[in-house]
Amino acid sequence: MPLGTIEQAIADVREGKLVVVAADEDAESGGHLVAAAELITARQIEFMAAPARGPIPLALPRERSALGRLPIADRHADSSPLATTGSGKAAAPVGAVDGSPAAERVRSIRAVLDGTAAPSDLHHSPHVALLGAQPGGVLGRAGHAEASADLGRLAGLRPVGALCRLLTPDGTPMRRLAIEAFAERHRLALVTVTQLLAYRLRHEQVVHRVADTRLPTPFGEFRAIGYRNDLNGAEDVALVYGEVAGATDVVARVHFRCLTGDVFGSAECDGDGPLRSAMRIIAECGAGVIVYLDQEGRGIGLLDRLKAHERQDIGHELVENAPRGRRHYGIGTQILRDLGLSSIRLLTNDPGHLVGLEGCGLEVVERMPIAPVPADP
Repeated sequence: MPLGTIEQAIADVREGKLVVVAADEDAESGGHLVAAAELITARQIEFMAAPARGPIPLALPRERSALGRLPIADRHADSSPLATTGSGKAAAPVGAVDGSPAAERVRSIRAVLDGTAAPSDLHHSPHVALLGAQPGGVLGRAGHAEASADLGRLAGLRPVGALCRLLTPDGTPMRRLAIEAFAERHRLALVTVTQLLAYRLRHEQVVHRVADTRLPTPFGEFRAIGYRNDLNGAEDVALVYGEVAGATDVVARVHFRCLTGDVFGSAECDGDGPLRSAMRIIAECGAGVIVYLDQEGRGIGLLDRLKAHERQDIGHELVENAPRGRRHYGIGTQILRDLGLSSIRLLTNDPGHLVGLEGCGLEVVERMPIAPVPADP
């Protein structure tokens, strides 16, 4: 089944219809049924519960003051990155019991939306779960909770989505072919989180220039253009060499900050080679861009990175604590496009970077492997 469009999904949500949101385009990704919470019906609750067989979470922004007094979870108890239902669940109205009918679930959802649900109304029955969506929607975290909230907002409704994960009869998450078959069988629009992320990045500008100065380096003079990120106030920098505005197939690198490697030359982060090597290659090419993102290890954070290496020192396997966030590549894409680029030759050893950038509307015509340069002693 071909993917639908985000425009179609927005229109369906506005009309009170269900849509299917898949995590990504690959066969391993899971999917969720999504609806606008304020338009949810008992019939839709029954339909959603059948393939989900569990709580139907409400994804809502944490900053909503009317709901701030209610406990909101971040993740499902099973800690699966695709299972985004919370551990705090909204109980049925007074007098209802566990296993309450769909109509009572709808009344509970209305109470949450109206701000009349109290903390005492929450317990751990399989009723309605509350799930906090990150600020910025899919630009803050590329997840199903954020996607459902975004679709409601883009449809002109409250940014609160009702969603449930699609499961097979044996209780495992549906894979892509099963998700497609489900959407086609029930004539539901099918879109992906990546599509929604790309749509928002095409229609919303979230990075803004705040400084532009010269930067003399051992590899020649670059321009350092500073950007502020509206999502979290992050301060990103574009290092520009030569004239790139309007040029095609420009050599570029999107570089995630690594303090231990970029500053101290740690061998655990490939030394300072990747960054220095990119600067050297771009200078030799006569033009190019390095987008230096203020995201330590794709959002893992400096202290968590140090803790990960501490665990490695005592014999534990080094695990990537945070998945590659499409949103980070999206921020890089917006910066590259702000500089006037439409197609690039990407300096990276990671093919996954291509998916993130191309999914956000930037053409990558070539992947150029980058050999680290040994750090100076």
